[in-house]
Amino acid sequence: MNHSLSVREKIGYGLGDAAANLVWRGALAYLAVFYTDTFGLTAAAAAMLFLVVRLTDGVTDIIMGMIADRTQTKLGKFRPWILGSTPFLGLFMVLCFTTPDFSYTNKLIYAYLTYIGLTLAYTVNNVPYSALMGVMTSDDRERTSLSGFRFAGAFMGGLLVMGCLPMLVAFFGEGNTAKGYQYAMYLFATLLVALMFTTVATTKERVPVVQNDGASLLQELKDLSRQLPLILFPLSAITAFFYYRNWPSGIAFVVVISITSIFIKRLVNRPEASNSRSQQDIIDLLTNKPWVILLGMGFLTMMFNGIKYGVIAYYFKYYIGDELLTGYYFIALLVVSILGALATSALSRFMGRKNLFILSLLASSALTCAIYFVPLGSVTGIFVLGCSAEFFAAIMPTLFFSMLGDSADYNEWRTGRRATGLVYSAGSFVQKTGGGFAGALVLLVLGSYGYDGMQVDSISQTLPGMQALMSWIPACFGIAGALLIMLYPLTDARQQEVTETLLKRRSATA
Repeated sequence: MNHSLSVREKIGYGLGDAAANLVWRGALAYLAVFYTDTFGLTAAAAAMLFLVVRLTDGVTDIIMGMIADRTQTKLGKFRPWILGSTPFLGLFMVLCFTTPDFSYTNKLIYAYLTYIGLTLAYTVNNVPYSALMGVMTSDDRERTSLSGFRFAGAFMGGLLVMGCLPMLVAFFGEGNTAKGYQYAMYLFATLLVALMFTTVATTKERVPVVQNDGASLLQELKDLSRQLPLILFPLSAITAFFYYRNWPSGIAFVVVISITSIFIKRLVNRPEASNSRSQQDIIDLLTNKPWVILLGMGFLTMMFNGIKYGVIAYYFKYYIGDELLTGYYFIALLVVSILGALATSALSRFMGRKNLFILSLLASSALTCAIYFVPLGSVTGIFVLGCSAEFFAAIMPTLFFSMLGDSADYNEWRTGRRATGLVYSAGSFVQKTGGGFAGALVLLVLGSYGYDGMQVDSISQTLPGMQALMSWIPACFGIAGALLIMLYPLTDARQQEVTETLLKRRSATA
């Protein structure tokens, strides 16, 4: 259970995130500019698309976590879902970057259907993949090392798409960008399937998970449906306020959040005997302080990274005036990201994960903010500051997912119950929600400056917005994250005590 993982197994696990990030960090980095400049959507319509689709993630991620926790097969709890969902993930990756000859309205419907399909396939694939880390070993140091391999793989997968996609679009399209995007995605989807199948073949689930109380999944889903308003109403209010930014939406946001807080307080104070398994799982998480703080961190760090990555294609195409530099910049960032992810384990042993998280947020935010002062045309300055900031930014998701495993351990130590899938599904959900809001914010800011990808004359007036999105806007979210993580209660020494206690319990049970 407290297993030292071989390099082969760590690499095999990392290849899974290389596959997932052909979609998540790679293809989706270009989706906004594809929708506005090739597919033909307005910036406002694309922003609403990103926001609405994230509401579906609020349901599907948690449901998938519950289903995965209750799965029992010879292959394990999580690997069967990775295996079965992979072909669908590759299929929707291609469909999202296909431009049908439809009217504008039908194109918008097509975009919604294919993007929802992509996020659903990603949920079924990535929630079990993330949770797999929590059952491969109980050693928190091994989990940090495994997370380093994972995100090294993630950045390599993103590097392939982000660095090569502009060149592949030009090569396959021969002047037809719609055709170029589609054929490039055929190539990446094939690679995705091969890498993900390798992960399933080279990893193993070892940590025993406390069994549920025997309630059927159908009953658990019915119980969950009663709790869905606690998720959907606040998300809807946040989305409306985020998109419209006026006083009626602000009042609605305050009212909904206040009512939701009252219901959550009542749910938490209910006697444990009156709760179903799903209700108790949710209560356990809501009263798990490390997990709640990490939930906020997942959102803020994805806003920080998502805004930066979401504006890069626009920034180099229009602000710098050299579209091909986009690919080279992505390659430079992701090479540095691999180094940052692999250095995380050693740096965390030296200074502790919490302190390293704070340092990474502050350093990356300061360097990102400095981009605002780089003179126009100084490409070298952009590359130096961007790559320096990215080294620290790469540490953030690596620490985040290793610390999610700690919060699952903490919950089992505190309550005797462990919902690994639900813990990681919520982490995946806030990351995807943060990514969706980041992409929408990029489009909303550009739209507020009058951006229209099909009208070249509208571009010059949006350049100040691109400059702000590349610098001080994401830095604000990084600084907010640094303030939040200061409240995180689990030091490395405290986590070691939790781990040792759990190992004794499991050994006694075995």
